[in-house]
Amino acid sequence: MITVPFGLTSLLFVTMCSAAPALLAASSTTQANMTVNATQTISTADATATVPFISTDLNEVLWNSSDAQPDPQAIRGSLGATILGPTDDFITVENADLLAPPTTDNGFTQNAKWPFSLSKNRLQTGGWSRQENVNVMPFATKMAGVNMRLTAGSIRELHWHTTAEWAYVIKGTTQVTAVDTNGRNFIGTVEAGDLWYFPPGIPHSLQATADDPDGSEFLLIFPDGDFSDDSTFLLTDWMSHVPVDVLTKNFQSSPAAFAHIPAEQLYIFPGTPPADGNSSLPVSPNGLVENSLSFAFSKVAPTQLNGGTVKIVDSRSFPVSTAIAAADIFLEPGAIRELHWHPTQDEWGFFMAGEGRVTIFASQSISGTFNYVAGDIAYIPAGMGHYVENTGNTTLHFLEIFNTDKFEDISLSTWLALTPVDLVKAHLGFDDETISHLFKTEQTIIGPA
Repeated sequence: MITVPFGLTSLLFVTMCSAAPALLAASSTTQANMTVNATQTISTADATATVPFISTDLNEVLWNSSDAQPDPQAIRGSLGATILGPTDDFITVENADLLAPPTTDNGFTQNAKWPFSLSKNRLQTGGWSRQENVNVMPFATKMAGVNMRLTAGSIRELHWHTTAEWAYVIKGTTQVTAVDTNGRNFIGTVEAGDLWYFPPGIPHSLQATADDPDGSEFLLIFPDGDFSDDSTFLLTDWMSHVPVDVLTKNFQSSPAAFAHIPAEQLYIFPGTPPADGNSSLPVSPNGLVENSLSFAFSKVAPTQLNGGTVKIVDSRSFPVSTAIAAADIFLEPGAIRELHWHPTQDEWGFFMAGEGRVTIFASQSISGTFNYVAGDIAYIPAGMGHYVENTGNTTLHFLEIFNTDKFEDISLSTWLALTPVDLVKAHLGFDDETISHLFKTEQTIIGPA
C-alpha cells in the first residue's frame, strides 16, 4: 500500500483546482490561505496556479554618472557585496545596471553597448574618423556606424562602396556631391540635423563648409555589420595603382598630366571651403538625379507627446533612402520610450545627449539591462522587446536607426488594449482599473506618472 503524505495531497488538490490566474482570483475566498504543510502556505498574493507572482520591487537605477557623489557598489537590496579589489570607477559609474543589475535581469544577453570613445580613432590632416562594426560589437550584424569630423574646407575624398550610406549631421554643414549610374549628378548642402543618403556603389564626396568655423561632424550608417570605412574604394588609391600607359589612353592626355597624382590614398585632407550651392556643379547632359540625395530633416516639425518629442524619416518622406529608416527622439526626465519591439528589423541606436537605460528581452527568460550616455551605441535585434528610459535629470536625445525602407514597431500597451480583455486578465491578472490605462493607439513616448 502506498501512503501519500497529507502535505502532498493538499498541494495536488490546490494545483488541480487552480487552473489559471483568473480562476485563482475568482475563488480567492476559499484559496487565499491554503495550508500545504506545517511550514508553507500558498496565497493569491504570492503565486498563480503554476508559478509565483513577480516582485513589485521597482528595480530603479541605483546611481547615475551625473550624481554629485555616486557610490557604485555591487549591491542591490540584500544581494551582492562591496568590491574589495581594483575596479575602473569611470566604467562602473556609467554602468550601474551591469554592476548591480535589476533583479528582473536573467541569463546572458550579448553586449548591446559600444561607446564610440572606445573605438580607435584614425587621425588625418583635416579631421578624423572612428567606427563600430562586428569587430568590436559582434551582436550588431546588420548595421555598422562611423563617426567622422572634418575641419572647415576639409574633404573626405571621392570614393564609393558596395553598401548604402545614410548620414545624420551632428554639427556644422557638409556639402555632398554624387553621380549616379545614369550620369546624373547632385550637389547638396546638409546642415545639423539633416540627412544624406547614397545608394550602393554611387561615387560621392563630403566636404565641410566654413559656415561653422569648426567645420562639421556627422554620423554615418551602413546596412552591413561587417562594413569597414578602411576598405572603401578611394579615387587616389585607385589612380595610383593604374599603369600610366593606361591612364594616358583613358584620359587622352600625356604622362606629365598625371605627375601630381598622390602615391598613397588621401582619405581625409585639407581643402578650400566649397562655393555656395549649385554654382560649382558641372552641368550634366543627363540632368540631375531624380530623387534628392539629401533631406532637410532638421526642418521637419517633431510630434509633441506626453514626455517628449519624436519625428520619423523613411522612404515615405525621403524616397531615395530605401535601406535606412530612423526615429529622432527626445525624452524628458522620467519619461520612457514605451515597451515595444520591431517585427523584422534590428535597431541601431545612438545616444546624443543625456543618460538612459534599456532592458532587452531576448525570450527564454533572458533579459539584460544596459546604461547609455552621449556617444554610446545600442543594438537590439529584431523581435526583442525593450524600452528606453530617461534616468537622468536632463533631456535624453537618441536616434533609432533601422535597415529598412519603412519604420515599424509594435507597442506592448496597444497590443494588450486591442486583445480581448478576458485573455489579458487570464495572463496578467490585471483588474479593470489597470485595463483602463492601456492605450488603443500607440503612444511611442510616455511621460512620468
